[in-house]
Amino acid sequence: MEEMKISEFKATCLAVLARVGRTGKPILVTRFGKPVAQVGPPPKVPGHTWLGVLRDQGTILGDLIEPASSPEDWEVLGDLPGNGSESADR
Repeated sequence: MEEMKISEFKATCLAVLARVGRTGKPILVTRFGKPVAQVGPPPKVPGHTWLGVLRDQGTILGDLIEPASSPEDWEVLGDLPGNGSESADR
């Protein structure tokens, strides 16, 4: 384990924390040669992942495959050929 004087740690704290987070290797901080703190990565939480965080939060109401509205609700569909809405003068 790497050792570091407390004065050096104070001067480079953010860089040391970034290095510990990146490498996962802890650092022992000393004062007058005696250990005062150990800086290490946080413990890993088993099985913690963002996948599935919203499971059991929703409800399915109705058929998922059925269209959201009926074709009669769409005015634009009335202008399509073969719908019987063509005028006789076309």
